[in-house]
Amino acid sequence: MSPTQSERLRELLEPLVASQGLDLEELAVDSVGRKRVLRVVVDSDTGADLDRIADVSRALSAKLDESDAMGEGEYTLEVGTPGAERSLTEHRHYVRATDRLVRFQLHEGGELVARILAVDEDGLDLEVPGVKGRKPTARRLSFGDIDKARVQVEFNRKDSKNSDNGDNSDNSDDTTKEEEA
Repeated sequence: MSPTQSERLRELLEPLVASQGLDLEELAVDSVGRKRVLRVVVDSDTGADLDRIADVSRALSAKLDESDAMGEGEYTLEVGTPGAERSLTEHRHYVRATDRLVRFQLHEGGELVARILAVDEDGLDLEVPGVKGRKPTARRLSFGDIDKARVQVEFNRKDSKNSDNGDNSDNSDDTTKEEEA
C-alpha cells in the first residue's frame, strides 16, 4: 500500500521540524475552493514563540519548494501552535499541561475536571477542585482510564505561588471556558 500524501509530507517535514527543536504535532492538507492549504502544528516543551514559528515556516517552505510533495498546484502553508485548549493525545502533551486545568472524558462514561500535578509513565496525579467551599482532593488517573482530555482556558486563576498574602486557598473561583469535545 502506498503512503498517503499526509504520510509522505510527515516523513519529509518531521525531521526538519525536529532539527528546529520542535515536535510536529499535526499536519493536514485541506482544499479551500481551488486552493489547497497545508496546516502544520508544532510545539515543544518550552513552547514556540513567534520567532521560532517564523524560522520553521521558512525552513518548511524551502523544503516544500525543492520537493514535489505538494504537487504542481498552488497551496498556502500555515504554521502554528496547538492553541490554548489543545487536546491531549500523547504523553508529552500531558507533561506540558502540568499545572493546567483539564477536562477528562473517561472510558467509564464520566467526566472529570482537574488540575494535573504530576505525570509519570502510568498516569497522572490530579487535584480535583473543591466545590462550594470544600477543599481540593487528590486523585490518581491512569492513562487507560482516559478517553479524551482537553486543556481548559482559565480566567481569573488565583496563583497561590504569587499571591500577595500567601493564601493557598483553593481555586474554586476559577472560571473556565468549556468546549464540547
